[in-house]
Amino acid sequence: MRLLHAWKPDAATFDDENLVSAAGLVPVLALAEQTQLPDLVDAQVRFDSERIASAAANPVGKIMSIIAGMLTGADSIADLQIIRSGGSQKMFGAVYAPSTLGMFLREFTHGHTRQLAAVLARHLLALTRRTGVLAGIEVQAFIDIDSLLRPVYGHAKQGASFGHTKIANRQVLRKGLSPLVTTISTAIAAPVIAGVRLRAGKAGSGRGAASMVTEAINLAVAAGATTANLLIRGDSAYGYSDVIAAVLRAGAKFSFVLTKNRAVNRAIGAIPADAWTPVRYPGAVIDPDTGQWISDAEVAEINYTMLAGTGKAITARLIVRRVKDRNHLDELFPVWRYHPFFTNSTETVTAADITHRQHAIIESVFADLIDGPWAHQPSGHFPANCAWTILGALAHNLLRAAGTIIDPAHAVARGATLRRRVVNVPARIARPQGRRILHLPTHHPHQHQWKQLWDNVFNPPHQQLTAA
Repeated sequence: MRLLHAWKPDAATFDDENLVSAAGLVPVLALAEQTQLPDLVDAQVRFDSERIASAAANPVGKIMSIIAGMLTGADSIADLQIIRSGGSQKMFGAVYAPSTLGMFLREFTHGHTRQLAAVLARHLLALTRRTGVLAGIEVQAFIDIDSLLRPVYGHAKQGASFGHTKIANRQVLRKGLSPLVTTISTAIAAPVIAGVRLRAGKAGSGRGAASMVTEAINLAVAAGATTANLLIRGDSAYGYSDVIAAVLRAGAKFSFVLTKNRAVNRAIGAIPADAWTPVRYPGAVIDPDTGQWISDAEVAEINYTMLAGTGKAITARLIVRRVKDRNHLDELFPVWRYHPFFTNSTETVTAADITHRQHAIIESVFADLIDGPWAHQPSGHFPANCAWTILGALAHNLLRAAGTIIDPAHAVARGATLRRRVVNVPARIARPQGRRILHLPTHHPHQHQWKQLWDNVFNPPHQQLTAA
């Protein structure tokens, strides 16, 4: 590709008041209004006192402004300025400046973040009724729980502290804040966020996990799942009695990694030599210890009682995956490494192992959010960062729902892909005969998908059938 003309320094000006850079915000925010997101915010989020006069006024408009900015890819308060450029204020009302939105976020307290968490849960139910964002939930549903450490820098971040994280397969200490996240997914639907809590970086991964799991189970059931077909998955940070007891009280199934201790090692040693069954995974996976790719292993199971002899004893299946230690391939006898998980699933041992390993799907949600609003924790005020984290989850679910009403490929596309193809599409506003029209680029590579979203938002299939 080469330039056709010689350009002069004064040949580019920012002077078009009818040009917008993110025309996809129109159908996506229309979907938000159809699913009553502004009404939910108005009903749930209330400020009784303000530290700065009028800073918390009109929370609906300010929250929707932040979500709109996040939908375009904003990952800091300053980036929210994008929603005020060009003709955006001719398409949307109550568009606030970043400085105003920053003051608004600093008005949040812990109680306000819990109100916002309620909005997240109720809006996911509304999206489920309006779109196929959780298609197939009545057949099988999965709840995954995990945490991550988001690094922060400087000394002004409230709650920031040193916590453990893994980088290049090595445990390191890093200063940051730690969101704890639960997601809901199905066999055919990508994961959406059921709940998120921001914690100090030094917080243990499992702190607060039992109540988070209970809330996620209740939300999944309200969305159409049955507890008999609901599986909760997690790594060793969540494989302890309180979390498992919360799952059992709800009548659901669990699948959690267990930390190896003497009791677990004794159970592994008691597995007969002829009980091991080869299993080949649908795709190769990275060995967590060596960083090398593997695609096969052997699995076996044995009954195991957690906390035997106590009032919290739980008996279920201990399924163990073993792989050859690649550091000892020249030994006369194979040297194995064992990876146990505890489950009451009724699947076969090989199917249960494959299903459990699909817990890694929650990492795709983390990748989407880190590539978007969770790239930074923008404020020094801890509750403001809590609110920002939850608003990022709201934007993620809304974008995911928009993808589901385009086509199956976009229903599972990455957030960055949806922003590039659907949201951040430039357009010019025109008003022939007083009728507002958006003119978009000709030969746009994704114009069919963009128009599909537009049609399904403003003329959904049930309305089309009624008109016919």
